[in-house]
Parts: sequence; structure tokens; C-alpha cells
Amino acid sequence: MGQGKTVRPRKARAEQALLQAQPSQRPLVVYLQAILPSLNPTERLIGEYVLQDPERVLSSSISEMRRGSGASVGSIVGFCRSLGVKGFADFKINLARELAQGGFSAASKALSDQPNGSLFENVFQFHAQSLKETLQINPEQILVQASRILEMARKIEFFSIGMSYPVAYTACCKLRLIGLPAATQFDSHMQLVTATQLKKGDVAFGISCSGSTRETVQCLKIARERKATTLCLTNCMKSPITAYADLALYATPSEIKYFQAPLASRITQLALVDALFVSIALRRKNRTMTQLQNAGEKLLEHRI
Repeated sequence: MGQGKTVRPRKARAEQALLQAQPSQRPLVVYLQAILPSLNPTERLIGEYVLQDPERVLSSSISEMRRGSGASVGSIVGFCRSLGVKGFADFKINLARELAQGGFSAASKALSDQPNGSLFENVFQFHAQSLKETLQINPEQILVQASRILEMARKIEFFSIGMSYPVAYTACCKLRLIGLPAATQFDSHMQLVTATQLKKGDVAFGISCSGSTRETVQCLKIARERKATTLCLTNCMKSPITAYADLALYATPSEIKYFQAPLASRITQLALVDALFVSIALRRKNRTMTQLQNAGEKLLEHRI
């Protein structure tokens, strides 16, 4: 990373790219689900009302929307404009276009509400939709930029605890496999110690489903204070961790509850990790092949 200056915008660049996209190109329902936890109480009432039944909103007047959500007309109009559309009518046009293209949020669908197919088929369909939505909310230029940051890093340290830690460990192993200087600590105290030792040229990568895990957010904050470049992967836009990330990646949004979060978040987080891994490996094709061959020869010695 010492080859250029690190820009630290006030907003995470992935979110900024989504905001700057044309409303017709932005996954409206998915984006709304992603920012829901960060909305103020009135906006959340409106957002929850929309997500409960998007098709109902299409046939509702703004007065009906007011009665159903409990928010004022002015709040509803302001809510629509905050999503990048001109007003309530424009919001309904964009919502109708997205629903016509199958743009329901996977996270807003309960498996028990899907009458067709077996339970196992529904689980796979849920994951397939989650992967599609994850691709929609991560602009390609952001993914490319994140992969280049990792590729050029002097040192890469992953920070994560709890159920997100296996994703961080997997990411670390994949990068080590192709010769990148990646590392991670299991103990949260040691993660804090490691964060204090990072410096310019290093990369701190925080992974948190909720984006609010205190230890992970703190590690990214410390790393940024030490002039390291910071990346994050989360399922919640505008969550605390994004405030300390130079670049943010988003897995499919979901209601962040401990008994629900594992359903789709791990699959989509791992898919993003794989995308970064493949991007780096292809740019370093010759070195990647050498690293894989060397590792493979030694690993074969451990086979029975």
C-alpha cells in the first residue's frame, strides 16, 4: 500500500457508489433492508412497512401509507427522497420495476412462506437469491479496488470474533495459500494487541455480520489510527464498523438476530471472499501457480 495515498472518505465507498447509482439500477428493496437498522425510528417504521409487503405499497396512496406506517406524509416523502428518488410516486415506479424483475429481498422471505418445493429446495433457493443480491449491492469497481488493496499490502490482518470468525480464518488461509502475508488471531485480546502494531502499508480487514461487534469495530478503529488501510465486510450498511473502513463490502442484508443471521450471511460472505481470492490469483497467475504447486507437493506428503 505504500505505492499510493490512501483516501479516507466520510462515507464507505461501496455505499457511496450505491447512492450515486441511478434508482433504476440500484436494488431498492435490498438497499432498504441493508440500511434499516441504521434508520431513525420514524424512517424505520416506514421501511418496515414497505418490507413487510412491497406489493401492498404499489396499490397504496400516500394517505394509506401514512395510516399503515404511522408516519406523516412529510416523513414518507423525505424517506423516499433519502433513497434517491424524487418522491412517493417515483418510489412506487422504481419499486414496481424491481418487483417485476424478481427483486424481493431474500432476507425478508421466511422459508415457511414458500409453498412450492421441499424444505431443502427452499433453503438452496434462499441462498441463491442471497448470492444474487450480494452481487447487486457490491459495485464491480469496489471489488476490484478491494482485491488490489489486499494484493499490494505489506501485511494483512483479519479481525473477527464469534460466528464471523470462521469466514475471517477461511479468508486468511486462502490468501496465505497464494503467498500473501495474511494473518489472524483467535483471541479477541490478541486481536487488539495486533491492531496496535499495524502501520502504514498494512491492511486491517474486519468481518462482522451486524457491523456492531464491539471488539471488531475497536480493532478497525485502532488500525486506522495507526495509518493502516481498513476494509470491512458486513451485512449491515451504515453500521458502526463502516465508519472506520476505507472500503466496505456488503453481504446480503438480513435482520441481524443471532438465530437468523447464520442462515444466509456466511454463504454470501464466503462468496465475496472467494471473489477477491480469484481476482488476486488471476492477476498473479504465474506466482499463484508456483505457490499452489509448492504447497501441493508438501501437502501430498501428508496424505494417507
